[in-house]
Amino acid sequence: MDVILFGATGMVGQGVLRECLLDPDVDRILSIGRGLTGQSNRKLREIVHTDFLDFSPLRNELTGYDACFFCLGVTSAGMSEEQYNRVTYEYTMAAARLLAELNPGMTFIYVSGQGTDSTERGRTMWARVKGKTENALLRLPFKAAYMFRPGVIQPLHGIESRTRLYRIGYVVAAPLMPLLKALFPNAITTTEQIGRAMIRIAWEGAAKTVLENPDINRV
Repeated sequence: MDVILFGATGMVGQGVLRECLLDPDVDRILSIGRGLTGQSNRKLREIVHTDFLDFSPLRNELTGYDACFFCLGVTSAGMSEEQYNRVTYEYTMAAARLLAELNPGMTFIYVSGQGTDSTERGRTMWARVKGKTENALLRLPFKAAYMFRPGVIQPLHGIESRTRLYRIGYVVAAPLMPLLKALFPNAITTTEQIGRAMIRIAWEGAAKTVLENPDINRV
């Protein structure tokens, strides 16, 4: 399987990249981002691209792929709806529209978030924008598209969030994680489980197009 990965330097993207590198069924990984991952592996090729509203200069590089794992995302804290919409909706759709045109047999998997508002009319700004993004992706002519809505994500294997507040939170919560998992098994997933679930669903598909934490953990 040949995979395009967006957001490989973020916490979720790092986890997904790790699982792709380890999986013998993933033959080729193209990482697209504003910076390099720092990884060196024969399966991995990286393209640094700065204009996430226009991927047309990469057109010739994006054909012949089986799956796209879109892990690019930002926190909405301190952002206006216009700013958040630009990063969350416009960046995602700029990539997805071109990929749907070039790779109609592709499976597209998007990392959304628990609490996303599919109606696009709720009071929570980030949830509305995520919902709009999910709905637009599901309308594109991919072979299949799946929306991952993780809740609490435990980073494993030395992976860290790029957001300082989240890093502090993970450090504080780490000693409590076994207890939290025992008490709330459906509320927590890991970077490893997300990566493994993406690969498996890209191969086998899933009965649901929107997958919450329990669905991700069961894959």
